[in-house]
Amino acid sequence: MADSNITKNALAMALKRLMKTRGFEKISVSEICKECGMNRKSFYYHFRDKYDLVNWIFYVDFLGKLQIASYESGWDALRDLCERFYGERDFYLEALSIEGQNSFHDYLIDTLRPLIAYFTEDVFKGGPEQDFFYVFFADAFLHAITRWLKDDMQMAPEVFVDNLRGIFRHIAFKVMKEAEREELST
Repeated sequence: MADSNITKNALAMALKRLMKTRGFEKISVSEICKECGMNRKSFYYHFRDKYDLVNWIFYVDFLGKLQIASYESGWDALRDLCERFYGERDFYLEALSIEGQNSFHDYLIDTLRPLIAYFTEDVFKGGPEQDFFYVFFADAFLHAITRWLKDDMQMAPEVFVDNLRGIFRHIAFKVMKEAEREELST
């Protein structure tokens, strides 16, 4: 098991180094193996393809360390995610740009779905709005995170998440005011 993790980590570090100099789509499995002095057989023993390696990196970096019970709210989890992305900005920005089948974006959405459901279950109580909200939330936040990572201002993760939270508060306040007015007019 320890040897397996050493090999996987070596492949992950090699991919991260290569992604600093060129785009993910231009990197081959052979180049990843050459970068860390391994053969393709070793790579394919551990991973299906280079997309699987990217997903494994995220799993080890974030999901594998995730302690849901330690968060007071979903905002704390989002802050952790953003701090991870910010700390490995070049890698995750490139990973989020991967398109097509087996993309990191799709993997991220699929793996974060239970986390989002956990923090919103008391809001939607399993109703049909929950799936709509999940899709909206995941797409909107991933787009916002990608834009934030590209931004030259380099806003700190906690400021970025606080800004997102503030936007949601303003929207919620406006929706509540409109609901009150509609209720009074009926």
